[in-house]
Amino acid sequence: MTPLEALESGAKAILGRILDERERDNFSKYLTLLLKWQKSHRLVGSNDPMWIVEHLFLDSLLFLRLLPSSPRSLADLGSGAGLPGLPIKIVCPDIDVVLIESRRRRAMFLTSAVRAMKLEGVRVLEGRVEGFVSELRGAFDAVVMRCAGNIEVMIPVAADLVADHGIVVASGPPNPKPLSIGDWVTVPGLRRGMFRRFATYTKGFAPER
Repeated sequence: MTPLEALESGAKAILGRILDERERDNFSKYLTLLLKWQKSHRLVGSNDPMWIVEHLFLDSLLFLRLLPSSPRSLADLGSGAGLPGLPIKIVCPDIDVVLIESRRRRAMFLTSAVRAMKLEGVRVLEGRVEGFVSELRGAFDAVVMRCAGNIEVMIPVAADLVADHGIVVASGPPNPKPLSIGDWVTVPGLRRGMFRRFATYTKGFAPER
């Protein structure tokens, strides 16, 4: 099985549908560009295409299991190589996405990826998220984070960016510590018997304990 065949199979399991031609083409361009930059900039943890598909692209799509069915706007904090924001944008083209990344080299990659895929409704902001809070306060239906730092620290920052009833979703470790804000949620993983753990916080909503 090729990496793109694995992507199609995994995406179908997550989305409940097959990828269309535009989505397949964009993922192919994304993978090609990421591998090119990876040779000199080490943006992600491996240069193996299959690893990137499984551990980055498909793992990013798992966020959709916790997001509202039709969010209009989404911010990806500490976006890095565009994860999970770009895979989400590829399969949900109507969402307005803002990718926030403090490291210049990665921000340059994000700009190149958005241009290569000709994605509309995507902004790349270079800088620490704390510097954009006043501008973006309450602007999003959802904020996502993958490897964006200390979850306990970042959830309150992300919460400032979501509107009332907006949701923050952050990927977490297999055995996380209790959270002072938000809750841990487990969703099925890519393979039978596996699971993925996320920290979630919904603004203005206090879940029953």
